[in-house]
Amino acid sequence: MSRLEKKVAVVLGGAKGIGLAISQRFASEGATTWYTSRRDEELQAAGSTITGNAHPLRADVSQQSELTRIMETIKTEAGQLDVLVINAGMAEYATIDEIGAEHFNQIFGLNVRSPVFALQAALPLLKPGASVVLIGSIADVIGTQGYGVYSASKAALRSFARTWTRELSARGIRINVVAPGPIDTDMMQAASEEVRTGITSTIPLSRMGKPEEVANAVLFLASDESSYIAGAEICVDGGLTQV
Repeated sequence: MSRLEKKVAVVLGGAKGIGLAISQRFASEGATTWYTSRRDEELQAAGSTITGNAHPLRADVSQQSELTRIMETIKTEAGQLDVLVINAGMAEYATIDEIGAEHFNQIFGLNVRSPVFALQAALPLLKPGASVVLIGSIADVIGTQGYGVYSASKAALRSFARTWTRELSARGIRINVVAPGPIDTDMMQAASEEVRTGITSTIPLSRMGKPEEVANAVLFLASDESSYIAGAEICVDGGLTQV
């Protein structure tokens, strides 16, 4: 039997890169899967690759009203939510000398504020046994020049997972984090060979990860196979932060 059979899942930021790989895997494992993007062209492209019971939702998840609308749609169409994946996020380079209010507010608005209100909007639909997976980053534990605000936003997400586990465990809702390392998405593929070689040379497995490998970890945490795992962070980084 498929691991998400008869489950309803929402993947915020689920139309490209890692998010798309998660949406594809969920749908192939039997979940009725809703995936979001604020761009119609991304939703259309994703729809041509996802097989299974999957539905696009155009939404700007940085807006609280849009998060409410997403969950109202799920309530109307499905009546409940079994899996919520919060993947939407952004990164932008700025050293401490360069950080401005707009840079800070955009990153924390999408990477930190949005997950708070996404989960809040989803809570009435999440029943005992539900799983929430936050897509973090190994940046939450390492210092990368020029990405201080991004790293801090992912550290905040890791902290929320701990607190929300304490607050929601009595309701039977599990919160966990998947923290990818260097993953071979379109952004990485656009990098020069010199940059790619420099990155892979630091990874014990000597290669970048694939979006599908991140999706594998998310699937595990979304499924009943991880029923005794809560408040945890799984690093999908080829050992980069582990050894």
